[in-house]
Amino acid sequence: QVRLLESGGGLVQPGESLSLSCAASGVVIEVRTVRWYRQAPGSERELVASLTTDDIADYADSVKGRFTISRDNDKNTMSLYMNNLKIEDTAKYFCNVRVNSLLEYWGQGTQVTVSK
Repeated sequence: QVRLLESGGGLVQPGESLSLSCAASGVVIEVRTVRWYRQAPGSERELVASLTTDDIADYADSVKGRFTISRDNDKNTMSLYMNNLKIEDTAKYFCNVRVNSLLEYWGQGTQVTVSK
């Protein structure tokens, strides 16, 4: 059974940092492209960052230079380090592992709230 479990969300002020983690079980993330998505209330889920098996990272324009995606293959975890957070970063963040075009897995999400 595949399980992705996010942690690390919380309430922070603008300009602060937060690190999210996603622990995977039942799937080896070392051989998969991993992704972080987010969804704000009333909005569609959007891709925030991705990391290929060759460690090539890509980011949404809105987070470039502020967010960093990484993975720890020994621990089978992926992370998203978020720096200089803005109010518009407020959303529920989800980790994602895609096995093929027909099969992908999602975590349950972790809430990030950026507020003064």
